Amino acid sequence: MRVPDWVPNLNYEEALAWLYTQTRGGAPRSLERARRVLEALGQPQQDIEILHIIGTNGKGSVAAYLRSVLALWGIPFGSFTSPHVVDFRERIVTHRGLISTSEIIQFVRWAQAQPSLPAPAFFDWVLGMACWHFGKLRVRTAVVEAGVGGVGDATAALDDVRITVLTNVDEDHLQTLGGSLASVAREKAGAVRKGVPVVTAARGVGLDTVRAVAGAQCAPVYVLDESNPLFALEVMPGIPGPAQDTNARLAAAALRLFGVPEKVLSPGIARARLVGRMQHMCRWGVELVLDGAHNPPAAAVLRRSLPRYHLVFGAFPRKDVRSVLRWLLPGAESVVFTSAGEGALDAAAFRSLLHRALYVMDPLEALMQAVARAKKRNEPVLVTGSFYLVGAVLGRLGY
Repeated sequence: MRVPDWVPNLNYEEALAWLYTQTRGGAPRSLERARRVLEALGQPQQDIEILHIIGTNGKGSVAAYLRSVLALWGIPFGSFTSPHVVDFRERIVTHRGLISTSEIIQFVRWAQAQPSLPAPAFFDWVLGMACWHFGKLRVRTAVVEAGVGGVGDATAALDDVRITVLTNVDEDHLQTLGGSLASVAREKAGAVRKGVPVVTAARGVGLDTVRAVAGAQCAPVYVLDESNPLFALEVMPGIPGPAQDTNARLAAAALRLFGVPEKVLSPGIARARLVGRMQHMCRWGVELVLDGAHNPPAAAVLRRSLPRYHLVFGAFPRKDVRSVLRWLLPGAESVVFTSAGEGALDAAAFRSLLHRALYVMDPLEALMQAVARAKKRNEPVLVTGSFYLVGAVLGRLGY
């Protein structure tokens, strides 16, 4: 990758700041931007086998299980996931670890010298960065998590998909994906490739749609069934939480279909780790639980796993916050709303949802107020509503 001399030097913070300002500018969702980035890079993804993960919830956990098993198998692998929780580099990982800050700077300087490309957005650029990095390290297999949807997502620009994991279909990004559960299912299932096996835990309307779309592509569909040896799970999943049995079984099935040896499958699933998913820690003599639940199905799972708690909550306006809170508020002994980051819901927005809402802008200060209440009654504090909030809190705690 050649960077022209006229492109200014950057530090790491400046490179990330440039990436975060790249948007579609209101243009419709399209694969063309991602394809053009990959073309400009010389198609670094063309020799990489893709394990593609699509779905409403559980994508990051499935990716973590796949990544852990591939690492134990010992092959050159890559992983592209989103969002990150604490460190941007979490998005791009290989058998050698996190992408380096110097490589991110190099890529951004190259990107700034590509004025002829059709205004790629943040996700298009970062996908290109991942493929370029994977190509440099001769990655053989990549775990790739879709962002929003499926067929219209930038990751659908990757061609050599060997397994599709469609975790589930539920109500999230409804405005973007057509407004109904059936339209969400069609968007996600539209990324299924001809003849490529699909592993899924979808149910109801979602599963019916997946079967119909996959059938038209002659793609076999394997639906989660604990009695089927393909989905057998012989260890406790390494990531905590009630949804992880399902996520680990989906990963196990995908890995078996991909040909991974059984001897690495169970230990790989057992040692998987993931930040911000039912993450427990103790601070100031209080149990903290941090989880990025940002839609109603995830909130429902979270509520069932914790009967009572003191809630610290932050979210963004694009989410169905009212429905998420409908699940979480009944279990809350107290509530402190806070900022999940730039553009997040503010005090006025929360007070429109809950008239006497307590809002503390600084997440750490909000956490300390919840901790003071929880400590008196020996109860946990739950921090949730956004991965960005969880990341901000973990960062302030020095995680």
